[in-house]
Amino acid sequence: MQTSLQIPTSGPGLYDFTREAQDFVRSAGIEEGLLTCFVRHTSCSLTIQENADPDVRADLQAFFAALVPPSDDPKMSFIRHTAEGPDDMPAHIKAALTQTSLSVPVGEGQMLLGTWQGLYLFEHRDASQQRQIILHLS
Repeated sequence: MQTSLQIPTSGPGLYDFTREAQDFVRSAGIEEGLLTCFVRHTSCSLTIQENADPDVRADLQAFFAALVPPSDDPKMSFIRHTAEGPDDMPAHIKAALTQTSLSVPVGEGQMLLGTWQGLYLFEHRDASQQRQIILHLS
């Protein structure tokens, strides 16, 4: 089974799509399997992260912003791809450092995530985007 999620973003951050993925798994009626999540973009990524304390997500965002600043920062003077703005190439770098797909085991008709785990789209661009995530259950 396969479906597509549309995730609207409003700038950098982690956008939770755990519930939507679980709804898909539940509706599939498959008791055991593997859920693959794949984002169809090159300037955002996916992550499994803590879903309880929002400070974790804020700290991750701050870390990546410090690790890969905008291309107009003097530390990023080596960047050539700047046609789409100072956040574009850094977004590609952040996506390369993270993941564009996730695998989650399914048992008893639900994702086997840990107590504090959630599925997140990690948006790396400054402007609002419409992101597409493919969910495939086998």
